[in-house]
Amino acid sequence: MFDVDDRDRVRDRVLDMASSDSRVVAGAVLGSLAHDEGDQWSDLDLMFAVADDVPVPEVLEAWSRTIVGELGGVHLFDLPSGPIIYRVFLLPGCLELDLSFTPASEFGAGGPKFRLLFGEAVEQPHEPPTPAHELFGYAVHHTLHARVCIERGRHWQAEYWISAVRDYALALACRRRALDGSYGRDFDRLPADVVGPFNDALVKSLDRDELYRALESAVAALLRESAEVGKMAEEVEGQLRELASEHVGESSDDLPDGRRSR
Repeated sequence: MFDVDDRDRVRDRVLDMASSDSRVVAGAVLGSLAHDEGDQWSDLDLMFAVADDVPVPEVLEAWSRTIVGELGGVHLFDLPSGPIIYRVFLLPGCLELDLSFTPASEFGAGGPKFRLLFGEAVEQPHEPPTPAHELFGYAVHHTLHARVCIERGRHWQAEYWISAVRDYALALACRRRALDGSYGRDFDRLPADVVGPFNDALVKSLDRDELYRALESAVAALLRESAEVGKMAEEVEGQLRELASEHVGESSDDLPDGRRSR
C-alpha cells in the first residue's frame, strides 16, 4: 500500500502539471484532504478549471497520457456530472487519484469539502442532500424486487436487493441526524443504539428462510427511520410488511408444523 509520502509526491507532480499548463487556470483539493491531513488511507482528489475557450476533453486526455505513462496510473472509469468530468485512476501502491476538470466559468465548491489551491472559484449552489421521500421510495422499490427474487429462486439477486433496502434505511438514518449517508460515508458515525439493530438486516446465508428473515429486519429498520416521510410510510407500511413476510397469503394448512400465517 502507498504511504503519505507517496501520495504527497503524486500531488506535487500533478500540481506541477497544472502550473506548467496555461490552459489550466485554477485548482482545488476535494474530499477528505480538503480541510485536514486525512489519514494514511485517504485518496487524492483534485479538481481543475480549464479556460473557457479550451475543450475540457483536450486537457483531460493530455494529462491522462502523463499519468498513465509517467506515474503508472490505470484509467478505471469516467464519471460526468453536469459540466464536470471525473476520471478515476489506480496508481502503484493502490493509490486512488480522482482527477476532475470543468470549464472555468463553472469551477467552484459544490459542497463543503473544497479547498482552493490557486486561481479563482465562482459561487456555486451546494448540491442538496437526497430528499427523504426519494430514499424511502427506492427502498420500497427494492423491497418489492427482493421478494420477487426470493420467490423466483434468484437468491444472489435477492441478497443484492435486501442489502440495498438496508443501505437506504441507513441513509435515511443519517439524513435524520444531519450526517452524510451517500456512499455510506457516515454510517459508522451513527449512534450505536441506532446502527446496532441494522446488524439483523445482514444476510448471513442464501437460504430462503434467512433471506426472508433479513428482509423482514431491513423493512423494520426502514420503517423505524421513516419519520421524515410521514404519510408515505403509513400508506405503504402494510404492503412492505407483507412483502417481507414469507407466509402471507398461505393458510395454516399449508405451513409446516401447524404454524399460523403472519
